[in-house]
Amino acid sequence: MTVAIEMGHATAGAPATLDLEELLATRLLVQGNSGSGKSHLLRRLLEQSAPWVQQTIIDPEGDFVALADRFGHLLIDAEDHTERGLQVAGERARIHRVSTVLNLEGLDAENQMRRAAAFLGGLFDVARDHWYPMLVVVDEAQLFAPAVAGEVSDEARKLSLGAMTNLMCRGRKRGLAGIIATQRLAKLAKNVAAEASNFLMGRTFLDIDMARAADLLGMERRQAEAFRDLERGQFMALGPALSRRPLGLRIGPTETTPRNATPRLMPLPEATPDARAIILAAPPPENNRPQRRSPPDLLGQLMAAKTAALEIRPEAVEQPLSAEELAERRERVDRILRAVMAEPDSGFRAIGVLYQEFVVRCRIEGLGSDVPDLGDFRRMLTRARAGLGSDMAEDDAWQDVSVRASLLPEDMQGVFMMIARAAKEGWPCPGDAAIARAYGSHSLRRARRLLTYIEEQGLIVCQLDGAGRRIVTLVELAWATAPGDPNAEELPAEQGCSSSPP
Repeated sequence: MTVAIEMGHATAGAPATLDLEELLATRLLVQGNSGSGKSHLLRRLLEQSAPWVQQTIIDPEGDFVALADRFGHLLIDAEDHTERGLQVAGERARIHRVSTVLNLEGLDAENQMRRAAAFLGGLFDVARDHWYPMLVVVDEAQLFAPAVAGEVSDEARKLSLGAMTNLMCRGRKRGLAGIIATQRLAKLAKNVAAEASNFLMGRTFLDIDMARAADLLGMERRQAEAFRDLERGQFMALGPALSRRPLGLRIGPTETTPRNATPRLMPLPEATPDARAIILAAPPPENNRPQRRSPPDLLGQLMAAKTAALEIRPEAVEQPLSAEELAERRERVDRILRAVMAEPDSGFRAIGVLYQEFVVRCRIEGLGSDVPDLGDFRRMLTRARAGLGSDMAEDDAWQDVSVRASLLPEDMQGVFMMIARAAKEGWPCPGDAAIARAYGSHSLRRARRLLTYIEEQGLIVCQLDGAGRRIVTLVELAWATAPGDPNAEELPAEQGCSSSPP
């Protein structure tokens, strides 16, 4: 059965239609700058196809919640559900063929990615008997399939990117037709964008985006300037479900409207005589503000109870720690840090996650209020990545190294100190894999770029011997590493501590 969805009118005035059955097999990519009409286009497509096919919308800004009242979509507020609950909800929505809107408004970027990944996973993993046709619309897809790492944790990014890749690369056989909209193709992961066969390209201004849009539509580069002239709601279309040749079209009206309407100019109110008194009045007392309850910190409560019990004892007077006690405490902290670093893949986890685990372990060990703060933890982690213990890091010989390391960004200082230690001890130069791991990356190319950057700062000199082994010399200190294979997988045994996961 062929169902033609009327999207609007072509430039010549004829109706512009979309073959819904073909769309289910070939997927759709929409690009346009903010304000170009992407959300309006998606709304038109959803409204016109609602009677014919099951739908789900991944909605990061709450723009599509009105579909629930007009077309009967089930509105799911992700903030009210756990990741496991959303995964099960996705499975049940697929089984019972219920159209849904997953509203992610109010969540931060990381939780949006985690919950969207869970819901998409439920849609994807349902049993074969329930592989019914379904449109899966993802607005602002660059948030869920970013081309580069951002501020979110690697775990959340991998979960979200994996779910989006499954949708666009493997979803067709499961009846899932991905429709993704993005502000910029450059921000969207290439393996996700490459699977779409239909394109609707709206207004854009950057040369790189115009060039990529022209390439996707099979237009000549000199025609790319046309994307700057498109008005709001105008798009260039191409694809088996739309047109075999690039076609200009204007999207038609919609029955529902977004909650976040486009701002419009309106007259200012008449001047208020007591504006100063109103605006600059004293703020209300802090205790009048409603406070959101946070989850109870059980470990914190236990430590507080222990501290209070000690305070009520007359003999419990805080005494300064002796040198032996300070040394013992430092050894305990180092031991805890080594345990955190020994966790699998700890070298590639966010520093905030590592610090949380470090704090919990310190509390379990009974360190109480003596837990190092985040700044101290960062410095300890930098030394640990270089294979330096607390005693070695305090040696006078390392003061010059620390001063030079401070010239680099914080995440590079551990790598520099690791190389400095190898040079001081006369060990072979660490390979690309060891440098990448100390930096918290899997990329060997990034490790080589990192060495180049440090050399450009005038801190080291890199050279190769006749056998292709790398030698690194520290400028001014006259320390040089022994020749080392850049392709070595592991550090030598005597340097093993410096390759421990951070």
